[in-house]
Amino acid sequence: MKNRIGFFLVSVLLGTSNVGLSQTFVISDVVITRSIPLSTGVQLEYVEQGNRSGTPVIFLHGITDSWHSFEKVLPLLPQNIHAFAISQRGHGDSDRPPAGYHPKDFAADIAAFVKQKKLKRVVVVGHSMGSVVAQQFALDYPKLVQGIVLVGADAAFKDNPGMPEFYLEVLNLGETISREFMEAFQKATLANDIDPAFFKTVVNEGLKVPAPVFGAAFAGLMDVDYIASLKKINAPTLILWGEKDAFCSASDQDLLAQHLRNVKRVVYAGTGHALHWEKPHQFVEDLSVFILGIERYQVSN
Repeated sequence: MKNRIGFFLVSVLLGTSNVGLSQTFVISDVVITRSIPLSTGVQLEYVEQGNRSGTPVIFLHGITDSWHSFEKVLPLLPQNIHAFAISQRGHGDSDRPPAGYHPKDFAADIAAFVKQKKLKRVVVVGHSMGSVVAQQFALDYPKLVQGIVLVGADAAFKDNPGMPEFYLEVLNLGETISREFMEAFQKATLANDIDPAFFKTVVNEGLKVPAPVFGAAFAGLMDVDYIASLKKINAPTLILWGEKDAFCSASDQDLLAQHLRNVKRVVYAGTGHALHWEKPHQFVEDLSVFILGIERYQVSN
């Protein structure tokens, strides 16, 4: 298992990966991007949809992604979900400050967003790096949290096989990321075919991220370990994990489940790290059931 991530990237760059890109999805809704200047000093790009009286749900993407990470998910969401998909600082078309890429900085942005949008308490859905931000947000701002959904998650990425080596690869990228590297990185998150046009979108979004931002955000991921703190999170938590995830293992999910107080797990068979790209319908179904449970609990109390 050692160096599995670095090996996968090398194999893709050499053209030996068998990950296909043929499955297609159709999006009929027109998405309008917006931006908001936050009290933390950055302006973030985001999209919003759903009933404003519905449960507010904030979607947080992984490293080098943007709000487009949830482009296949948004059209499938029920109207009772008031959805916000955000491009976090340094990503997409959001501001790229020279510093401030620790999970605490990302979480502070989300707290500022929630307060400025007057959303009160929210459900935070985080994929990969976004799952780290979701954990940090739940720890730092518990009064703003209704629930958290951890997708392709870990409480301590630094312990994962191959992660230190991959981190060094990122630090050696220089100032820009090549398309070849970004395509290999994004393919490493997949175990199944996805829409080639969507794959091109996520690659193009990734290329917007300066290599130093990639490195700084990665450094933040390597710095944190939440295992000892997870019992402080009282909010209901849903863990979604693909059994072919090349970045986060089954044992990582076991640790999360063991240390969180109120948790449910769902395993996606034959699915990779970016399970919401591969199985958006199942993702929305699981998310909707989880949110419905939160809504019913609030009504009964």
